[in-house]
Amino acid sequence: MGRHGWNSGARRWRLTALLGVGVAALALVVTLLNTLPGNGASTEGTTRDGDKVHGNPTATPDATNPEVGWGFTHTQYSADEGAAAAVKRVEGRLADAGGLPQIQHIMGWGADNPEPVQGRYDFEAMDRRIDFIRASGSTPVVTLCCAPDWMKGGKAGVDDTDWSQAALETAPEPEHFDDFAALAATVAKRYPDVRHFIVWNEFKGFWNDAEARWDYEGYTRLYNLVHKALKKVDPDIMVGGPYLVMDSVDPRAEEASTALKGSWGALDQRIVDAFAYWNEHKVGADFVVVDGSSYTRDDELLPDEFTATDKFTAVGQWVRRQTGDLPLWWAEYYVEPADGNDDRKGWSEARRVAVQAAGMIAMAKGGATSGFYWNPEKEQGTECAGCLWTPTDTAGGGEKLPMYDLVSRFGKEFRPGTEYEKVSLADADKTDVRVLATDKAVLVVNTLDRQTGAEIDGKKHELQAYEVKWLKR
Repeated sequence: MGRHGWNSGARRWRLTALLGVGVAALALVVTLLNTLPGNGASTEGTTRDGDKVHGNPTATPDATNPEVGWGFTHTQYSADEGAAAAVKRVEGRLADAGGLPQIQHIMGWGADNPEPVQGRYDFEAMDRRIDFIRASGSTPVVTLCCAPDWMKGGKAGVDDTDWSQAALETAPEPEHFDDFAALAATVAKRYPDVRHFIVWNEFKGFWNDAEARWDYEGYTRLYNLVHKALKKVDPDIMVGGPYLVMDSVDPRAEEASTALKGSWGALDQRIVDAFAYWNEHKVGADFVVVDGSSYTRDDELLPDEFTATDKFTAVGQWVRRQTGDLPLWWAEYYVEPADGNDDRKGWSEARRVAVQAAGMIAMAKGGATSGFYWNPEKEQGTECAGCLWTPTDTAGGGEKLPMYDLVSRFGKEFRPGTEYEKVSLADADKTDVRVLATDKAVLVVNTLDRQTGAEIDGKKHELQAYEVKWLKR
């Protein structure tokens, strides 16, 4: 929505012989400015009733369950906008699949500044995303990130939001932690069908330069304030954190931890320390949230892209041991290193889907019951590496892509509460074929870039290069 700034037109007053009149007039101007929201900052398009219930809240599939299953995160562009036919196509497909849980941030990644001036709200874009999730019959999850500029030392005003990466990734100043918690409560009141909230994203802005470590004290204080504010709105709201990036490094690196390591590398000790502090000092958590990549912080796939996914299993098991088996969520997970533009286009789609499937299998084996694919949607065009569907800018858009088939089927077959079963596997090196099974279905992944054969549950199967195959039992 186009917006125009508001100019107060304030002028400097000159002292004249009528000093008393001038002073009185100046006092009047100051009083008027101080009674305006944000002391004159633009509020065009905002409202005061941010906590007013929006639209028609729905009964979500996992409203009372801290485990929501496997879904995706909305990014800057998504299927909530575009040609009506394409939007409906995606909504319908998601609904037909039983709904996929979906994450939306409150600021950035498709959402505008929710509170550009203190007490003045703009939820237009956020409303549209929540409406889309509702229409697709899915469970909405809100990530409480990021913070309005006035909470982090910037300017207030509709037209003064700094959308640079550096600004977006700045944490609220400590004196505004309470204001951020109040914003979180406002969001919870506006969308009463959102029952799952994640506090912040990847410790953005919480780095202690002086000590070269994460400011886990600051994050935990913010987390605790938000947790209390949300539980005050409704004790049944579920809250999770700390959404730490589980960075791994070469085991020989100075910062390598001895607490957890494998052929894929070793956790960064600074991550271990940050997680331990949050885990000990949090006021509570209904689920634990992490994110990370199978590759190291230096983009190394150790020893190869498929074996590297074993990191997800090891990290998951370690996290659950630390938290007393809280439900484990992966808010983001990556298996393909990005280029300088944060794009992942170097692999064929078949290879990308195969490694992704191996990663999801590894997360499930590590105890995760919820995971969210970071959907790299494009605004328009025909090429969309790793996307779930084609761009929705035209009536013919919104058609499913290979990654959608994987994520949606995985979510359907391996819902929370799934009991996994062993699979009989022969005629193939077990490191070449990855499997995950229930009593009804088996997911099979060929990790080779060539055809191979395998005997699965006593039956012969030919697998094409990087093939991802579903079998019935």
